[in-house]
Amino acid sequence: MQKKVLPKGFLFDFDGVVVHSFKSHGNAWSSAFRELFNQEIAPFPKSHAGKSPMLISEYYCSVIGEEKRAEELFLLKDVHLDKYFTIPDLLPGVREFTDFLTAKNIPYGIASNATRGFLKNSIKHLFLNFKNYFGVQDYDKPKPAPEAYIKLAEHLGFTQTDFKDIWVFEDSLTGTKAAKLAGMVPIGITTQYTEEELKAGGSALVFPTLLEAYQYLQNN
Repeated sequence: MQKKVLPKGFLFDFDGVVVHSFKSHGNAWSSAFRELFNQEIAPFPKSHAGKSPMLISEYYCSVIGEEKRAEELFLLKDVHLDKYFTIPDLLPGVREFTDFLTAKNIPYGIASNATRGFLKNSIKHLFLNFKNYFGVQDYDKPKPAPEAYIKLAEHLGFTQTDFKDIWVFEDSLTGTKAAKLAGMVPIGITTQYTEEELKAGGSALVFPTLLEAYQYLQNN
């Protein structure tokens, strides 16, 4: 049987797709919140997965009626994320996938709502092969707006006519919406949401991790 043609490009979210970084971000939010307000932070709501750090900051501040200090918390959290950097856990299949794409000469990169500094530190400490990556400071409108993926795709040399042939790996409904709005193909990773939830959100295919996605591409 003839093998299927591979997508023209692959774009990756970072948190929940390449790494499990809940501890990294959670520690930074908690310590920044404690420094600013001298109290413990509220539990992280699943509904905010994949959203921009500023929206998350607004949520945490709203819980204690301090919405006006959201930007202050957002900036302090970024300081703590860098100062007390916690190396995130690498998820399965990342190295295999990037080695595969490099060998096939297929363009790829990261577009995340995490900060560019966090991406840079994580890529460096985990020795990852990602030369192209964009963080939340690189967009006027973070996900769920499509700008992040459009900007990365154009940086990789793609035009809008290519977008329908680009796969985007996402673990959140926020990012899945961004990929759909960009006219690309969302592929779900079940770090936070179930297969049913991701497919209902628009994912064309769903895998537990990038390892299974890599194996699927090798066998098709």
